[in-house]
Order: sequence, then structure tokens, then C-alpha cells
Amino acid sequence: MKSLQEFVGLFAEQFEETDPSEITADTKFHDLDEYSSLLALSIIAMVDEEFDVVLKGDDMRNAVTLKDLYETIKSKK
Repeated sequence: MKSLQEFVGLFAEQFEETDPSEITADTKFHDLDEYSSLLALSIIAMVDEEFDVVLKGDDMRNAVTLKDLYETIKSKK
């Protein structure tokens, strides 16, 4: 299982306009200007590829921070 820091790095790679240094484990990702439903799909695909975990839309909606989302991924392993 990848670490929380590795997850944050992979998550940050999905953004084109947001500075990766702005994205931390405590980032409320729904509040990022660039975050959209299309980006959520990219994140779901990345999690499937990197973690072999299938996230649902509800998982994305219910998570507030990246740490929350990472914990959701860990719980599905």
C-alpha cells in the first residue's frame, strides 16, 4: 500500500493549474478552484490503477480532506 504522502503526490499530479505545494493531506479538495466532476473521474481512475481500489462517487463526495479519501481507500483494500 502506498503511503499517504505518495497518495497526495499522485493526487496533485491530476491537477494542471494548481500548484502541487498547495495540496497536502489536510487539503479540502472540494474547495480547490480546479476541482470538478471531470477531475473526480480522473482521481477515481488513478486510484483504480495505482491502488487497485474502485471508488464510487459517494466516496468522493463524503471525503472532506485527502486524508479522508486515503482512509477510504485503505478501508477498501
